[in-house]
Amino acid sequence: MVEVIAKLHSRLLPLVAVLLLSACATRQEPPLEPVELPAAFTRTGQPEVPDTWWQSFDDKQLNDLVAQALDGNLGLRASYQRLRQARAVADRQDAALFPTLDANAGAERQESDTTESSTFSAGLSASYEVDLWGRVQSLSEAEALRVSATLGDYQAAAVSLSGEIATSWFQLVEQRAQYALAGTQLETNRNVLTVIESRFGTGQSGSADVLRQRQLVSASRERLSDIDGEIAVLEHQLAVLLGQSPGRGNLPEDDTLPILPPLPETGIPAELVQRRPDLRQAWWLIQAADKDLAAAISDRFPRLSLDASAVSRAGDAGDLFDNWLATLAGNLLVPLVDGGERRAEVRRSRAVLEELVQDYGQAVLTAIQEVEDALAREQQQLRRLQSLEKQIRLADTTYRQLRTQYLNGAISYLEVLTALQDKQDLQRTRLTTRQQLLTARVALYRALAGRIDVVESGDNRQTRTAVGRTARYESPDR
Repeated sequence: MVEVIAKLHSRLLPLVAVLLLSACATRQEPPLEPVELPAAFTRTGQPEVPDTWWQSFDDKQLNDLVAQALDGNLGLRASYQRLRQARAVADRQDAALFPTLDANAGAERQESDTTESSTFSAGLSASYEVDLWGRVQSLSEAEALRVSATLGDYQAAAVSLSGEIATSWFQLVEQRAQYALAGTQLETNRNVLTVIESRFGTGQSGSADVLRQRQLVSASRERLSDIDGEIAVLEHQLAVLLGQSPGRGNLPEDDTLPILPPLPETGIPAELVQRRPDLRQAWWLIQAADKDLAAAISDRFPRLSLDASAVSRAGDAGDLFDNWLATLAGNLLVPLVDGGERRAEVRRSRAVLEELVQDYGQAVLTAIQEVEDALAREQQQLRRLQSLEKQIRLADTTYRQLRTQYLNGAISYLEVLTALQDKQDLQRTRLTTRQQLLTARVALYRALAGRIDVVESGDNRQTRTAVGRTARYESPDR
């Protein structure tokens, strides 16, 4: 057997050398990043963005909700199952790197009018493709890289889910705060109505003043009803994100928005490209496509496979393993004419690779835009909030002065009503602006966020944030 392999190797070696040089000349290097990154973002802060970025808000309820969602969200669980599928496909592809060994056994009985006979057989057969050009290895590496890409997709889904939880939670808290504010404003409007009705009874106010104030009280009641409906919708939305049936989730009660944390350190765009899981996923897909291209090129060259078998046959089962017939064969398959099929596959693989490079460049630009947009929105909301605080102080002073003048009979009630409505509108707008400011910070954290890794024990799944690599499929950083 050794002599046969040695002779086969000596005859194939010149052909292998020539074709290997041709393959090297055809092979291309992996593509570089297609976009030029800016040196820095427009604004930055001091604290680093933690992997558990939602804890920066110092909101225990939010922390608990995110933990529940990462464990119970059905969409995230489905994403994890896709990761398991990708790992299984990679393991299946890895099997092609090793020989296959099969065992077989059989029994046959023949009968005629004068004779009868039995034949027993047993054997082993093995086959192995010699990976001359690295085709099998390239396919295996491509699937391993796709596992890393699927892992990146899972991590990106976890980051996106945590962002949805934080945004929905802040919206729910804001609506609860709006409900409390609407209740206070309704009480204020009722008290004012009592004063006006009293003045109307003494002839100091007209009926139109009473009607206008009653209309304002009615509008305040309607606002409470609208807010109550919005609260129910947001509670349903949060329950589904947590993996629970709408209306059955046990959500915490809170109507106080947290204080905006200090602006985090945004770093530089090059660090963002290394950190964001969706960008890492896109890069891994490029590397996998590059391996597919290598396999497509290698498929144009000869394949060498080795087959070995050992068979024993006997008329009696007791003599089955006494005599063996062993064979060893080497098969060389050289593509000659295929109508251009293999060349077309190379062109297709190269086009797929280039498509992924351009998609990756677009994803990088979009990621940088998301950071800059979040910074711009936060700055705008901060300015707006400062302006609203000033306007509310002025509106309160104006309302108090006009109310005093009205009670003294100096002005009509319409001016007081307008000032009261302006003040209450500004109070509601301040709450909405605070929520939008927090939402802008959530968007910034999501744009800067790292990854959430998988911790596995058997078939169980847990999530945690970590900096280290996950599983053997995680490829090195570029």
